[in-house]
Amino acid sequence: MEANLDKPNDARPVRLRRHAVWAAAALASAALVGCSAEVLSSTAGPASKEVLTETWAYINNEYVDSKFNGQDWWSVRQAYLEKPAETTEQVYEQIASMLKTLDDPYTRFLNPKQFKSLQTTTSGELSGVGLQITLDTESELPVVIAAVEGSPAFRGGVKARDLIVEIDGQPTKGQALDDVADRLRGRIGSQVNVGLRRGDRTFDITLTRETIQVNPVASQLKRLDGRPIGYIRLSQFNGNAAQQVRQAIEKFEAQGVAGYILDLRSNPGGLLEAGVEIARYWLTPGQTVVYTVNRQGERDQARAQRAPLTAQPLVVLIDGGSASASEILAGALQDNRRAQLVGTKSFGKGLIQAIHPLKDGSGLAVSIARYQTPSRRDIHKQGIEPDVKVELPKSFSLEQLATDADSQYQAGAKVLSRALASSQ
Repeated sequence: MEANLDKPNDARPVRLRRHAVWAAAALASAALVGCSAEVLSSTAGPASKEVLTETWAYINNEYVDSKFNGQDWWSVRQAYLEKPAETTEQVYEQIASMLKTLDDPYTRFLNPKQFKSLQTTTSGELSGVGLQITLDTESELPVVIAAVEGSPAFRGGVKARDLIVEIDGQPTKGQALDDVADRLRGRIGSQVNVGLRRGDRTFDITLTRETIQVNPVASQLKRLDGRPIGYIRLSQFNGNAAQQVRQAIEKFEAQGVAGYILDLRSNPGGLLEAGVEIARYWLTPGQTVVYTVNRQGERDQARAQRAPLTAQPLVVLIDGGSASASEILAGALQDNRRAQLVGTKSFGKGLIQAIHPLKDGSGLAVSIARYQTPSRRDIHKQGIEPDVKVELPKSFSLEQLATDADSQYQAGAKVLSRALASSQ
């Protein structure tokens, strides 16, 4: 994965084009990835404390909240440097504790094993149960953003906003997200029992860990009112997503489709650049895709730069599992009146992270900016409301996607039908 290589003392304003950034809650989703065989060193030395100061410096120069959650950040540095540590693991624990004072679950330290795992997230192959998770600050429980389509968690019926209360009988309340992820990972073929809370209901589900192939794009030529339309399902914004969406659109254009349905349901996000690039496929030159706002309040802007791949009518499907880069894409298309959104309110994750490799092979995810939609909506913790709200039946299953049983798809088809009729 491309990483941001700015040095810690580089205090330049954050710019979208200069950062390899994630707009994804996937940054807090190590449950997706497998366990590396790498063993951490057990000896602490000057280099270990150097990693702590390196982490502190990145936060000092880049963190989105210039008040650092109401703290004197220099004093925090001094306090943690003075803490004794005999092992590398203890230093890592101190770094994680220091970051926790920011009260931002998306800014987090990754030990070498976790950083290596995060790097695989964009490669298209993951190991585990297929959960994208973050921390619910109100309950102090890990909460599901989405289950990767086709994964054990997805097939097992895990849904967005489910709270994870137990793993193999052990409570998760108050635990660090990476510790929760470590407990969800394990040997391929082994099982893990996950206790979930959905509304007032608490229940257990047993999942078998496996290798998960993430092909982010699936497409299908469909018929609507006797005319061909292109259905594109985008499940994740990884390194392959933009190219695969382009290929799908170009194929459909060659087939003479009359319109499109883009399905972003349960898409938890991923690479910000992928979301921006895909938005450009639909927008005209000069239209705004997204604003990013750093801690100085400076606003940077990403625009469409070239002719769109298609001018045909478009409908976008979203739900509570559509997060971050999905919301950037959906918000850009909605605000520019390029598409109507159908489904339910999106997740509401509006912070952008930069990924920094640290000197000892560990890494840091740091929130560097907020994003705003073209109409300058800040949707963090708010979500994006669809133009047409439609719920799915509780009995809905993966096999029913884009079928007569898919009430959101059917509603989207009706919206597209009206758009096609009005364009004639």
